[in-house]
Amino acid sequence: MRKVYLIPNIITAFGLACGLFVIFKVNMIEPGSGTFQVLNVSALLLLVAAFADWIDGAVARAIRAESEFGFMFDSLADAISFGVAPSVLLLKSLSLEPGTGLSFFAILGVLLYSICGVLRLVRFNVKVNEIKGDAQAMAAQKKHFTGLPIPAAALAAVSANLFLSSPFAERLFSISEEVRAIVLICVMIVLGYFMVSRWKFPSAKALHFRVPSFQLVFLTVIMTSFFLYGILYFFPVVFFSVTWFYIIIGWTLSLIRLIAGKKSRTLEDFEPDEEE
Repeated sequence: MRKVYLIPNIITAFGLACGLFVIFKVNMIEPGSGTFQVLNVSALLLLVAAFADWIDGAVARAIRAESEFGFMFDSLADAISFGVAPSVLLLKSLSLEPGTGLSFFAILGVLLYSICGVLRLVRFNVKVNEIKGDAQAMAAQKKHFTGLPIPAAALAAVSANLFLSSPFAERLFSISEEVRAIVLICVMIVLGYFMVSRWKFPSAKALHFRVPSFQLVFLTVIMTSFFLYGILYFFPVVFFSVTWFYIIIGWTLSLIRLIAGKKSRTLEDFEPDEEE
């Protein structure tokens, strides 16, 4: 029976290997030499890592192979793949002179991002341990996340870096390396804040649509066709749009809840948690 436990852990290890490969690969190039091609491959690898992170838990639940080891292994893998890899990728892709104010700002930004990512994982683990055995609390947790999930933050950070380095962005608008660096550093700080914030972000498990099966299949085929076409020919744009759309949805739902007030039942699931 113990051999079954290898399956989700192998998937986790595969995702971790993708994150480590990104870190090792970009460390073999000179700072500022993070070309569009390197960023493109790194983004794809982190996407694979995010998919592995999503599927390992699903597989573990499906074959009843959940374990404390797998839970801890998954968190440590996430800390490296989604907490460290995007920061290393950002620093290597920027052409910053050591010892300047901007280089210090860059280090501070990625440092805050990585620390907030680790804190987000620790808080999630503590919360899971606290609500074990509480069916109502576990069901509520599946509807939303408290704080931006670290895989979503990592993909948003990498997609912004990739988009601003893409030929499409260069044709659309012209910005200097300094401005690009400032924008990306601010993005890292904002993402770090929302990872440790009490704002709620929707979970895919909470998405339920009452649509007739034929219409659902038809819409799925159409959307998949557009999505695959976009991935093949406009990957930076589609990647950036999808990741930031998720974050904007979370911000919008939480803001509507804040405007509605605590007495209203509108989007009450997205009421920010009280500070502990």
